[in-house]
Amino acid sequence: MFQFFVEPEQITADQAVITGSDVNHIRNVLRMKCGGQVRVSNQQGGDFLCEITEIHPEQIILNIIEPCRGTELPVKVTLFQGLPKGDKMELVIQKSAELGVSEIVPVAMKNCVVKLDAKKAEHKRARWQAIAESGAKQSKRSVIPNVKPVCSLKEAAEYAGQMDVRLLPYEQARGMAYTREVLGRIQKGDSVGIFIGPEGGFAPEEIELLRDTMEIISLGNRILRTETAGLAALAMLIYEMED
Repeated sequence: MFQFFVEPEQITADQAVITGSDVNHIRNVLRMKCGGQVRVSNQQGGDFLCEITEIHPEQIILNIIEPCRGTELPVKVTLFQGLPKGDKMELVIQKSAELGVSEIVPVAMKNCVVKLDAKKAEHKRARWQAIAESGAKQSKRSVIPNVKPVCSLKEAAEYAGQMDVRLLPYEQARGMAYTREVLGRIQKGDSVGIFIGPEGGFAPEEIELLRDTMEIISLGNRILRTETAGLAALAMLIYEMED
């Protein structure tokens, strides 16, 4: 079943309206007809099974059949991802969106190969946001993860200071027993930040900047690629937090 996102004001007690580019997708790509069923989310935790009743050039009218079970994680997770090279960031965003991340913050770190000026960074962010939406639709998310502007590690650390838990996966961490202990202390409703370094890893001075405010954890005995590490951490949180 296909998933679509609408603004809260586009849903009433018994009806939903889809507008924008999704109209063309429904009409001309999916070729759906009246009577077809879709899942609609208002991006505020409301998910509904709907039936198409009217198809117009600029909008689709749907009747709400029943609410659907929500799919969001019981914690709000922000992934602070050191900028990787090539198209790896797209993979990270797509898969982390599927796994339930709430925000993705691209972070320029010392060992990042990629250097983005302001104009190029904003262009990239627009594409990354579209990928996040696609991943959210595919996995039947209730909300679309927000891709933040590229920032420095210092700015990322300051932003993470507002969060309940801050995790720093690092190859020199104490081992999985401590990781299980840290994850076991996280409560439903907590906000969690996960910091992932780029291909070259964290520079020593970056570890020192973060050490006192982070829980330094292990993701296992293997060295993971930057595009794998954040996804592994998210998978561990899913196992720990979801019923």
